[in-house]
Amino acid sequence: MSNKPYSPTTPEITVPLVTDLIREQFPQWADLPISPVIPGGWDNRTFHLGDEMSIRLPSAERYAAKARKEHKWLLKLAPQLSISIPELLGVGKPSTNYPWYWSVYRWIEGETADVLMESGLKLFASGIAQFLSELHEIDTTHAPSPGPHNFFRGGNLSVYNKEAMSAISQTAKHIDGKAATAVWEKALRSRWHSDPVWIHGDIAVGNILVKDHRLEAIIDFGGMGVGDPACDLVIAWTFLSGESREAFKSRLDLDPDTWDRARGWALWKALITLVSWEDKTGEEASKQQQIIEDIINDQHENRYLKG
Repeated sequence: MSNKPYSPTTPEITVPLVTDLIREQFPQWADLPISPVIPGGWDNRTFHLGDEMSIRLPSAERYAAKARKEHKWLLKLAPQLSISIPELLGVGKPSTNYPWYWSVYRWIEGETADVLMESGLKLFASGIAQFLSELHEIDTTHAPSPGPHNFFRGGNLSVYNKEAMSAISQTAKHIDGKAATAVWEKALRSRWHSDPVWIHGDIAVGNILVKDHRLEAIIDFGGMGVGDPACDLVIAWTFLSGESREAFKSRLDLDPDTWDRARGWALWKALITLVSWEDKTGEEASKQQQIIEDIINDQHENRYLKG
């Protein structure tokens, strides 16, 4: 293998490929066993490297810039956060068989947050809110603004207006389209007028690790940037409910407009996910319909906040 750039074909990311990359670029780890992490992720393919490390490789060109951001910024963010985030141990370079930069991280023990029971969600929600509050306080000098690199997370929600309205039309038989449109339009009416703050970009249960039923770490910072924090609040409807949702909201010093935009982000994601499922009566489609209903109901319940 050499360090010449790879031709533009997307590679099949396999154990033999990863083994070759480690052998060439990190020979000190060449004798460690390599095995895929199941599930391995969408934006990246992830592999165990021995018992204490992991390897992450972007799965397509559209995700390649995310790795470079993590390489630059995670080391700067980590000391200012009380919750663990990935610790970078090595930066892999493009080669003849793989076209993008890739990463070696210290392995973090834990399970994804979807294993939590309802009784543990209030404490969990407070922990996520604490993480976001700490993130918002970190200096943003020279940090990346929203753009294609993070699919405009932290930016203006209007970039998804056409897609959202189309999705409402396509799912009209399965949701309250009029109410969904009202949520969406309200989200578009406000902007973030304060200084930009750090965002994670994908606060979802698959990127949150718990251990012994307590928050352990936040992973996958590929969508990070600085801007409007509303996009990081969608977990309020995609995973939390009732007391845990209120605990999450109460721990964050954010105005009602920001929560309106957060509902817009959550609605957009649920809509496009619902559209992607051909069977609108199946379990996954029903889950998205419930999220949309919860978003609509939550806006109705909180309309008094803006008086």
